[in-house]
Amino acid sequence: MDPRRVVITGVGVVSPLGVGKESFIEGFLSDRSGIDRIRGFDPVGLPCQVGGEVEEFKINEYVPKIYRKATKLMSRDIVLAVVAAELAIRDAGLKTKGTAPDEIANIDPRRSGVNIGAGLICCDLDELGIALEHAQHEGKFSYAKWGREGMESLTPLWLLKYLPNMQGCHISIIHDLQGPSNSITCAEASGLLAIGEAYRTIVRDKADMMVAGGAECKINPMGLLRQCLLGRVATRYNDRPDQACRPFDRQADGCVMAEGGGIVILEERQRARRRGARIYGEITGFGASNNFSGDFIRPDDGAAGVVIALQKALDEAQLTGDEIRLLIPHGSAIAEHDRAEAQAIRSVFGPAAAALPVVATKSRIGNSGAGASALDLVAAVLSLQEDVIPANRNCPEPPPEYGLNLPDTTIRSAGIRNAMCCCYTYGGQTAAAVVQRPDSR
Repeated sequence: MDPRRVVITGVGVVSPLGVGKESFIEGFLSDRSGIDRIRGFDPVGLPCQVGGEVEEFKINEYVPKIYRKATKLMSRDIVLAVVAAELAIRDAGLKTKGTAPDEIANIDPRRSGVNIGAGLICCDLDELGIALEHAQHEGKFSYAKWGREGMESLTPLWLLKYLPNMQGCHISIIHDLQGPSNSITCAEASGLLAIGEAYRTIVRDKADMMVAGGAECKINPMGLLRQCLLGRVATRYNDRPDQACRPFDRQADGCVMAEGGGIVILEERQRARRRGARIYGEITGFGASNNFSGDFIRPDDGAAGVVIALQKALDEAQLTGDEIRLLIPHGSAIAEHDRAEAQAIRSVFGPAAAALPVVATKSRIGNSGAGASALDLVAAVLSLQEDVIPANRNCPEPPPEYGLNLPDTTIRSAGIRNAMCCCYTYGGQTAAAVVQRPDSR
């Protein structure tokens, strides 16, 4: 019996470049940046005052009327995931309880599931501030008053806005997806790990369709302050926001935080073909690893976790390095991490690394945490569809020792048959995936 094959039939994007796949790919091809001075709150006093924010949209336009009351229990992270999922499901031409409540569904709910990558959802300061005020005693925080009065200021369902599994819960309820469900919280790797697990679920014949990806909002006072204290963010470009994030560049100054979500629809190939679905590409390889060190990802250990994940994905796809035409790396714009990742890429691809086009997305859309790696996969999928390699941004001076091919102009009619993306976290979790053109096998 032939192994089950998994294809991508829909993509949903909510990013600093706009809402929807069209604005996402247009932003890359027009060299547009989604990074600007933070508008969601006043960042004055913070060393980093720039970020990637999503343009305004109305959540009620993306959920059925009968479910709109539940949006009051959605944090920003949940909203991003729900909207991206709605866009992906519609893009795939799927009829669910959420997209077509008055029509017959073209999915089997029992064979359809959800895997969503989520991050640490920061509390709304307006809500938390009132509760903390009630917990003060003689100018200091009192645990006793917090228990008696502070928590009483929070709504009874307050916690449901901040549980990371609630992204998948809302999506599955809205669209009546009764199959396997999982939530993965591994920082930036979350989205790609969720997609990889969904891919495996279909291969194992435990589902025929999976909604998978990740979303997170890293633009909030508490989250940004944490990154500032850890020294991970860019601080020298507050007056030039669109130049702040510089992956693999000599002037790299740190990452730029963002918000966003990327969701893909994965289907068993024969099922997708029977229903006449448009197929963006096929996932042919996936690899994951965990390689922790005190410095998370270090040049002196060759970023071993990245090497393991990349090699696993290539091996499963039965490809050699010179058969990959596009690589979308993590590209954090933290200089020592970029150096280590470049070393890992050279280690895996060998002589082919010098010719392999490497395109870092974060220079345009920032680092959206759990949404970042899912957005990278979407970028790879859309590049396959358009047969185009977008230009890198903010990388005029890549250090020669990196040894990477970082194109500074868009390459059209690129002849892409296989693309890869990879990601890593500060905790050592790493993931990589290979996506192939649907006509390549």
